[in-house]
Amino acid sequence: MPKNRYSSSSTFSRNDYKGRPTTLCKGCGHNSISNMIISACHELEIPPEKFVKFSGIGCSSKSAAYFLERSFGFNGLHGRMPSMAEGALFADTSLKGIGISGDGDTANIGLSQFKHLVRRNVPLVYIVENNGVYGLTKGQFSATAERGLILKRQGENPYLPVDIALEAIAANASFVARSFAGDPKQVKQLIKAAISHNGTAILDIISPCVTFNNQDFSLHSYSWGKGHESPLHELEFIPPRDEITIEDFERGSTKEVTMHDGSVIVFKKLEREYDPTNRTEAIRLLEEAIRRNWLITGLLYVDPNKQSIYEKYSMGKDPLNRMPVEKLRPDRKSLRYINDSFS
Repeated sequence: MPKNRYSSSSTFSRNDYKGRPTTLCKGCGHNSISNMIISACHELEIPPEKFVKFSGIGCSSKSAAYFLERSFGFNGLHGRMPSMAEGALFADTSLKGIGISGDGDTANIGLSQFKHLVRRNVPLVYIVENNGVYGLTKGQFSATAERGLILKRQGENPYLPVDIALEAIAANASFVARSFAGDPKQVKQLIKAAISHNGTAILDIISPCVTFNNQDFSLHSYSWGKGHESPLHELEFIPPRDEITIEDFERGSTKEVTMHDGSVIVFKKLEREYDPTNRTEAIRLLEEAIRRNWLITGLLYVDPNKQSIYEKYSMGKDPLNRMPVEKLRPDRKSLRYINDSFS
């Protein structure tokens, strides 16, 4: 197998991908996700400096400090992480973007920005650490809290929840997955696949809040997740290689989906018939999961051939933030030509 294309002559240790010590509650699912980001980036051998991190406001957005300390990071306003990430990634298309958000940051105040980022297919790994509450402000319901949920200080939630995966697919996302912080192996493989994807990769990860929303009956708790998790497939990510993919996908067999950079996602079929490249089937499955109270996990939908926003605008290889002014600014002759075209 050829060396990963991001590898340099030096060897990185796992410590090179770590961040600062966490200040989140002991047992918080967000910490498990941070650890899997560290492991995924280390196993892909991508230099830490090739990543840039983005976050908004909330417990989830704090967690961006707990991984990739050697990478640049930006902490933005509540719900405004997508536009900040889009601007920064346009300035330097050579970087790999990781956005960390929460259910309040994404599905409440940030829903509009989330939808527009997705439809533009900006190359960004967008992780939603979903616990159904505003943990940082003492446990108010978020938009993903299930109807009928009763919290000690908030009473009963009367509203139907927003399903982040459904919202992403409705916005024509090219990569949508759902996982559970209590399944670190699956989380890590999905993060590795998302990093390789040429576009916006949405990972809705149920991440229990051990302080405000971890009752046995809550759909965002550890006990409920462990008892109701229904994986679609066994998932493995393989770095870039030359390989022949197989077409048939019978039960007990495997299916390979080749990503834009030559890397491969390998699916092993479990008990259900499911094709992750079928958008209609993904929507049907999510709606069925809502009706039956299933926690469906795995890669729900992927379109490895969809153009990213970089390709739509013919972005060059030279990062905009390193171009000299003379190259960025049109000369007088070019400006005159442009102005004359409007007359």
